[in-house]
Amino acid sequence: MPNPQLDIRQFSMPQLKDWLLQNGEQGFRAKQIYEWLWKKAAPDFDSMSNLSLKTRELLKEHFQIRAISVARKQVSNDKTIKSAFKLHDGFVVEGVLIPASDDRMTACVSSQVGCSLTCKFCATGYMTRERNLEAAEIYDQVVEITRQAQQHYHAPLTNIVYMGMGEPLLNYANVLQSIEKITSPEGLGMAPKRITVSTAGIAKMIKKLGDDEVKFNLALSLHAANDTKRNTIMPINESNSLDNLAEALQYFYQKTGSRITFEYIVFYNFNDTLQDAEELLQFTRKVPCKVNIIEYNPIAEATFKNTDPKTLDRFAAYLEAHGVIVNVRRSRGKDIDAACGQLAGKETT
Repeated sequence: MPNPQLDIRQFSMPQLKDWLLQNGEQGFRAKQIYEWLWKKAAPDFDSMSNLSLKTRELLKEHFQIRAISVARKQVSNDKTIKSAFKLHDGFVVEGVLIPASDDRMTACVSSQVGCSLTCKFCATGYMTRERNLEAAEIYDQVVEITRQAQQHYHAPLTNIVYMGMGEPLLNYANVLQSIEKITSPEGLGMAPKRITVSTAGIAKMIKKLGDDEVKFNLALSLHAANDTKRNTIMPINESNSLDNLAEALQYFYQKTGSRITFEYIVFYNFNDTLQDAEELLQFTRKVPCKVNIIEYNPIAEATFKNTDPKTLDRFAAYLEAHGVIVNVRRSRGKDIDAACGQLAGKETT
């Protein structure tokens, strides 16, 4: 029987080559196998048609390919597609394909089963964090969502956002390894600048991204630009204050030269006044950035409401009048609980 603990995709190519040589196989097979695993995303060893039957049987004897599977797929009225991905141990995470009018096809992927950060407006925050996803499990989400873009809309995937379930920077190694595979010529060959990792704000890990001189984009889920309000909705802020985050973001920018994106959900009667806009304006001056204003998507666990359109427009106009680059992101997939903050892995079959 295959060793259930040993997914072959946890091996690097040199490790795989060494293993093949130790087991009487030729070293060049490692490159062939690696291409099947990553570029072709083979779900099983029998698919590896340029390997001998003997080699395939040897691989099956010692390894597994713990590919994810689509447990359920829903298509929204606005063409957004949400998938419930079943993992090898029965856990479920969700990923979303978001088609946009400007020919962008964006994959929103998860990095953890559940989440430990308990943000009060996010459905995932009300779940227990069960475990981190492996790099291959994140990669598989991108592969499947890429297929969906081609099958449903005859278009290539153009962007990836790590904004699904979980906090990416609390699964640092696997997230960076998944991006390395996604951007590698041996994998999907996507440009790093088409990838955005979103964090609720963990200062020391933002600095680590800077030290690692990452090439992808960084987004901060801000949602309030004073500590009192942010503590209320995002408990992580109590140990990662806005001053600490600003310092970490400045460090990240110095190391990478990449402009930060601030994500700001405008909640009714909470953070939608011109005073809130002024506080956000002052925070934007700490580091080169742009602001994405996001509509709130209600969840059963919370009582927050989206602000009215007039207030949202006034909020955005205030920032723009003071030179801030602002994009207002309209919700996609709300009718199938696929919008920002609504992912909760409810599907289990």
